[in-house]
Amino acid sequence: MTGSAGSRRDGQYGLLTAIADEAGVSLATVSKVVHRRRDVSEATRSRVEALLTERGYVRAWDGDARRPRQILAVFRDLAGPYTLEVVRGIVESAAEMGVHTTVGTTSRRSIARWLEESAALGAAGVVIVISALAEQDQRRIVDQRLPVVLVDPLNAPSADIPSVGVTNWHGATTAVQHLLQLGHRRIGMLAGRSHSLAGSARLHGYRAALAEAAIPYDPALVRSTDFDFGEGLRAARSVLALSERPTALFAASDAQALGALEAARQLGIPVPRELSVMSFDDTLVAGMASPPLSAVRQPFHELGQEATRVLLHLADGRPPATTRRELATELVVRESTAPPHEDSGRV
Repeated sequence: MTGSAGSRRDGQYGLLTAIADEAGVSLATVSKVVHRRRDVSEATRSRVEALLTERGYVRAWDGDARRPRQILAVFRDLAGPYTLEVVRGIVESAAEMGVHTTVGTTSRRSIARWLEESAALGAAGVVIVISALAEQDQRRIVDQRLPVVLVDPLNAPSADIPSVGVTNWHGATTAVQHLLQLGHRRIGMLAGRSHSLAGSARLHGYRAALAEAAIPYDPALVRSTDFDFGEGLRAARSVLALSERPTALFAASDAQALGALEAARQLGIPVPRELSVMSFDDTLVAGMASPPLSAVRQPFHELGQEATRVLLHLADGRPPATTRRELATELVVRESTAPPHEDSGRV
């Protein structure tokens, strides 16, 4: 945001901060009064409202009844197909509810600063996607009862902070079971990092499916990387260089799966004739790959819809019935998976 809009935002932030200091309350409390939240004492509300009137503060929706409510959607970055799908899910579902979305990243602005920005912009709250929350940020969200919803947090959040995700363990189990049903027994995995809740759950799902089929877990067939094309490419080349390579690879994300397809192309391994590749996400690129990827589909629109719904309820002072909601995944079978060929696994 630049120019007059940015100056107005900074002015609003400064005004609300000054009112918070004068009233002896937090900026979050002033924001609650601005949004007419019910979880503020009458004495505090009256004191803050008097200062808002005295300083000439005009609520955006009072000044322009046509202006929609606003939320912030904050991402670690905006790279990769998963992020773009989640952005679209949040923006489109919020628009359906008459809510405007401002999108930002933590690459140059900390989560703590985005929490302050939410009050400055008069936003209803913040959706934080695939980010690690520092302990002080978690304490602030809980202590000040800030309207925040997490989507696929990297680390385990406080039990008091609502989060939305998908059935990562079950989805991964379903993916590996599909490969097992095709006849694969030597199945490798391009897993996420161990510190990622989603990545860890998908690895556990992979291991559970193998155990159910009485197939021993072989760590030599597993590589942990970020959900990244380049890292997936290097990891896949490493696994496929084994003297007894896997006949199938399960990737924990579309980006890693695309890396696996490229690794197979570089090594002259035809997919799916000699190597089946299974993915998790089913973003738009999955169906455009060559060959099109079999994948576990995440309900991106529903993720955005649920995160927005819970956030608006929080902004209205209505906590959710449960602080963790997991949406169901779906198996989508395309052309990248097939029964193992007699030449599969040979180098």
